[in-house]
Amino acid sequence: MIIQMAISRSREYMADATGAQIAGSPDGLSNALLKLESAAHRVPMAVNPATSHLFIINPLSGASIAKFFSTHPPIQERVERLRRVRT
Repeated sequence: MIIQMAISRSREYMADATGAQIAGSPDGLSNALLKLESAAHRVPMAVNPATSHLFIINPLSGASIAKFFSTHPPIQERVERLRRVRT
């Protein structure tokens, strides 16, 4: 299960890079991800943990070990990688 989630996170990074290449710049996607994260912190959601994998931003709080059980990588890591993308 942990391996499947790691593969899912890896695919998210690839999807981000592909999106940045298609758009011609990683800036738009980076900004959109940061806006989603900001909104998620301002408007917390009451979500069933069984459906948390369906969200772009994980609506459940957690740290450290929870990262291994997440299907999406943290937004900050996605944005950092996007900023390193060369288009």
